[in-house]
Amino acid sequence: MARLVAPSMLSADFLHLEKDVEMVNACADIFHLDIMDGTFVPNISFGFPVVEAIARKATKPMDVHLMIVHPEKYIPRFADAGASYISFHLEAAEADGSDPAEILRMIRSRGVKAGLVINPDIPVPKLFPYLEETDFILLMSVFAGFGGQKFIEETYGRIAELKAEIDRRGLRIPIEIDGGVSATNADRLAAAGAEILVAGSAVFKASDPAEMVRRIRGDA
Repeated sequence: MARLVAPSMLSADFLHLEKDVEMVNACADIFHLDIMDGTFVPNISFGFPVVEAIARKATKPMDVHLMIVHPEKYIPRFADAGASYISFHLEAAEADGSDPAEILRMIRSRGVKAGLVINPDIPVPKLFPYLEETDFILLMSVFAGFGGQKFIEETYGRIAELKAEIDRRGLRIPIEIDGGVSATNADRLAAAGAEILVAGSAVFKASDPAEMVRRIRGDA
């Protein structure tokens, strides 16, 4: 199965960001942008100025992963900033009392692919009521908002469970995986049904990031 590699720009060198943007343009498939608000998750990442700066140089699609409360408030601006994909956490919508399906429709109405995200402790079947409204699903393989976590091995089974339901319904919904992805587990993730692999430290901390992208994709 073909797989796409989405380097997580949170792990890029922010003193030389243009260099890393050019590497993604040349070698990878998607820019993954983690937006953290310090409320839904304990950490704060970056906001619109950085997203807009990357957009000015990006020739590959931008995938904006909202780890924030009230994601619906910010969808129009991220769409205007150039996002091709926008995803938000099911847990965040439920905590706000928002309707996830309505937020997914809002994203799609902006001409952007809409994704739903869950953390590793959320049962996969909680996604099932929204599959017809989604363009992709992001399964976290670590807990959102914390760096340096170990990849959670149960992720393989969660991918297979989600993939089976997608196939049962005859839908075409790519599964994205984020957290602890590396060349070591990329083949097994793809075999389980993942099509988009987000990799941060594995790519940007590698001695040769372009070669690491190729390894994760399965080209090398």
